[in-house]
Amino acid sequence: MSFDIEHMAVLARLKLTPDEKERLADQMGTILAYIEKLNELNTDGVEPTAHVLGLNNVFRDDEPAEKPLADHNPISDSPAHNKGHYEVPKIL
Repeated sequence: MSFDIEHMAVLARLKLTPDEKERLADQMGTILAYIEKLNELNTDGVEPTAHVLGLNNVFRDDEPAEKPLADHNPISDSPAHNKGHYEVPKIL
């Protein structure tokens, strides 16, 4: 099991202490034992699912609309602007 922990640590780019490896090996053992219990369940006739709730696309159709901001110039709302451009502090 320690090889598995070390291999996963390398893949995750983690540097683990020996105490962490031992603790994670115990936790991984518990997780794998639980998965083995789940594998004992009879799932014949159960359809695979990615989500427990039936979800539908809730987006509306993309339809062109009149330009709602045609009369409004957002640059004029900015605190500093010049010739149709935003002015921001110089950063060097």
